[in-house]
Amino acid sequence: MALASLLILLTAAGYAVLCAVKPFAPCRKCSGTGVRTRRRTVTLCRRCHGDRARLRLGRRLLNDSRTIHAHGTRPHATDRKATPWQ
Repeated sequence: MALASLLILLTAAGYAVLCAVKPFAPCRKCSGTGVRTRRRTVTLCRRCHGDRARLRLGRRLLNDSRTIHAHGTRPHATDRKATPWQ
């Protein structure tokens, strides 16, 4: 049981490192080409908009959690009436 928990923890840590080092992955819909071929017409991929990459799920979760934390803890610049050094 402890070995399984350790394996799951190491897998999650490895994925977190992968998301930090390489946040983008090839688009699954167009296989990283950026275009789709349908009935002899070539169009931009609707999922990646021709960028050929997508943001990983783990990186998206990290970005959202950082945004939520920033909005919940830091005062907004428009709310400050005093000087920045006080």
